[in-house]
Amino acid sequence: MRKMLRLVSVFALVFMTFQVSFASETLKGPHIQIDWLAPQIFAENSETVIGIRFRPDPHWHVYWKNPGDSGSAPKFQIKSKNAEVGEILWPYPARLPIAHLTNFGYEGDVAYLLKVKTGMAASLKMEVNLEWLVCQEECVPGFGVLSLSRDIKGTETVFAKEIQSKLNSFENKIPSAGLDSPYRLAVSELPEGGLKVFVSSKANLPSEVDLFPVDPEYVQPAQPKITKTDSGFEVAFQKSATAQKPASLGFLLVADKKAYKFSGLQIGALTATTEPVSFAVLAVILGSALLGGMLLNLMPCVFPVISIKAVSLLKNENAQERRKDGWLYAAGVLTTFAGLGAGFLILRSLGASVGWGFQLQSPLVVFGLIVLFWMMALNFLGVFEFGTAIMNSTGRIRWQGSFATGVLSVFIAAPCTGPFMGTALGATATMPGWQAMLVFIFLGMGLALPYLALTLSQKLAQKMPKPGAWMETVKQFFAFPLFATVLWLLWVLGLQTGSQGWLATGAALLILSFALWLGHGRKSLWKVIAWILAISALTYSGKQVQTAEASAEVSSNSAWTSYDENKLQSALQSGQPVFIDFTAAWCITCQVNKKAVLETATADEIFKKGNILRMRADWTKQDPAITAALSKLGRNSVPVYAFYSGKDAKTRLLPQILTIDMIHDLIPLKEEK
Repeated sequence: MRKMLRLVSVFALVFMTFQVSFASETLKGPHIQIDWLAPQIFAENSETVIGIRFRPDPHWHVYWKNPGDSGSAPKFQIKSKNAEVGEILWPYPARLPIAHLTNFGYEGDVAYLLKVKTGMAASLKMEVNLEWLVCQEECVPGFGVLSLSRDIKGTETVFAKEIQSKLNSFENKIPSAGLDSPYRLAVSELPEGGLKVFVSSKANLPSEVDLFPVDPEYVQPAQPKITKTDSGFEVAFQKSATAQKPASLGFLLVADKKAYKFSGLQIGALTATTEPVSFAVLAVILGSALLGGMLLNLMPCVFPVISIKAVSLLKNENAQERRKDGWLYAAGVLTTFAGLGAGFLILRSLGASVGWGFQLQSPLVVFGLIVLFWMMALNFLGVFEFGTAIMNSTGRIRWQGSFATGVLSVFIAAPCTGPFMGTALGATATMPGWQAMLVFIFLGMGLALPYLALTLSQKLAQKMPKPGAWMETVKQFFAFPLFATVLWLLWVLGLQTGSQGWLATGAALLILSFALWLGHGRKSLWKVIAWILAISALTYSGKQVQTAEASAEVSSNSAWTSYDENKLQSALQSGQPVFIDFTAAWCITCQVNKKAVLETATADEIFKKGNILRMRADWTKQDPAITAALSKLGRNSVPVYAFYSGKDAKTRLLPQILTIDMIHDLIPLKEEK
């Protein structure tokens, strides 16, 4: 629509007259004059800011680079001899409402600035091929060539006093870099539509702020609703219903008559600009985190770690050492949760969109876990004894082992989201840093509590079987859950990196196994060769995995379509219900729900009967669009199952553990139409 309005404005000019001037230091057209704000003499080897001044008639205006609903920004084609000329610097604009439209531009004088670098030549010559549009209610186009010729000499650039004063006034309106400002911005989509920008300040808050969108299509230029809060400002924009959502947005912030340019802001990445939740709400969220962490122990992804701890627990009859083992394991869990929480908060403050399990979106992390579990499984089978500090650290009663197993349990638990975890983790996306960190700590406490209770309780310990030769068999048995984990992670890696990454990792496992055989029980020379082989294999394969590109989609089921925001909105506008499966290949809960419920014949029949559009949002790799969609639902982890009835804009979120009855319950919502 805005493009059409611009075209109408431009083509209306066919009926207008316009004046063309060529190669002059001043241009004059209907309702506008253009000239230079330039020095009389340029200094040698200097950098000088000069301006192209537009002087429209009273109540007429010209435009900013994002002109708003209609209009057109001036165009500059610069040719210069004996000087280097930088890009155009745009002063911050004003909103210019005209009827129901809003434009961005300048009433009265404005100068578009540029930096000029001179050398040792005697003179500077420059020509600027200009196109412009000057408007009141109607618009008049113009074009011409503005020329500049000045001497270059001496060490001082000489300005006329009036010109220098004018130039300084416009230079003060050129935006500075947002990172150099005391302000921070974060952007979020609103559930009811629209866009909200949170403005916070490291210094004292100004009395008022204004924001101008750099994007000419997605964010509406109309005056946003600005609300001042204790921590800053909330600026609510309307967004385009038809424009495709960009990967990131840019805004110009104006505060205290100074402007700052922010770019690359991801939609949905909230920072600590939001209000702290109340004590009562925080207590509920922390309770959910504690319970969710405890239930996480029952999720299948934690089984390999449970097997490691079971081996260590069975070995130890000494109550004091067992208690020490429990506390160190809990310390490892809490430290890792705190580390992940800190990483999450740092990335969030930088504008990145991350969530629970984000580390498994890195193929290199998955590669590392594959190698680790492969080595541990071989150790359980007695192929070799761990000799290194890392390998020594798993499954033994030594303090390093207990702590490291706690660390490992958090990493391996990342693919799972248990009941109560979704709400707690989702809240961390919008909570202030200290409250978000508390949620991570309580999740860790929940994960550590069952094992800690087992090691601290004498009664529970007495019910444990006595150590004996049978433990070696149990230890060997526990190697097979680890091998199963390796297979599963290889599958995940294959989806992330294609056959190249999968093959490189398989080759690394083969060479590692050979190196273990080569170095076991042989002389030092063979051990050195084995180490060289192992390190070379890991280094080469790691690089291959890092550079491999994905080659396959996660889902090949034709009944499911990939997540697409435009397709979702189109379906809802036509009244069709939509079911979205937010999933990831590394999310075991997701895979279990998929096979046990979503891709069964019964579910397929229910979806068909309800004419429900099935969409799959695959978060195996980082995807800003899916991260933003999760954020919009108040979640930053998977699985998430969202159902839209098609009757209204309300979203129904299903529990993380699905049953076929839950899917069946969706049908009456359709039949009520």
